Amino acid sequence: MAELVRRVLVHIGEDPDREGLRETPRRFVEMLESLTAGYRQDPKELIAGAIFPVKHDQMIVVKDILFYSLCEHHILPFFGRAHVGYIPDGRVIGMSKIPQIVEHFSKKLQLQETLTDEIADFLMEALVPKGVGVVIEGFHLCMAMRELQKDAWLVTSAVKGIFRRDPRTRTEFMQLIGRR
Repeated sequence: MAELVRRVLVHIGEDPDREGLRETPRRFVEMLESLTAGYRQDPKELIAGAIFPVKHDQMIVVKDILFYSLCEHHILPFFGRAHVGYIPDGRVIGMSKIPQIVEHFSKKLQLQETLTDEIADFLMEALVPKGVGVVIEGFHLCMAMRELQKDAWLVTSAVKGIFRRDPRTRTEFMQLIGRR
């Protein structure tokens, strides 16, 4: 892959042997492997041993989780904040696992809509809660850097279970994360 990056550098008019670019092909490969680690990890391994029995049956929210991902259309970054809530049904997950789950699913080439759904679906399957809500606010460099040059945030949501069926639950979640 490093050789391909060298060829791309030549194609755009650069000299891959100049001082500042000599190590760029290797660094690019390492960076890409890091940013796409979600393809090579099993998210179930992240939560092993971190689900606990509880009697608590009220909403739990982890908000303002920073994430970084790559747009599948242009392989440019999009980043922002994820907000995740759920209502347990006898089981909770360790709080630190929620940001780890967001990070895991963000490490792929994808659409923000897909990222939002994957997080919600995984938590529904892993925890079997009464419901899950995920809201992601993302800033997309493919819009900001390319010919459009527009600064806009995309907000996506996925609501499952009681978050979908009961408007009061959905409203409570939106209020807790600071959205209307």
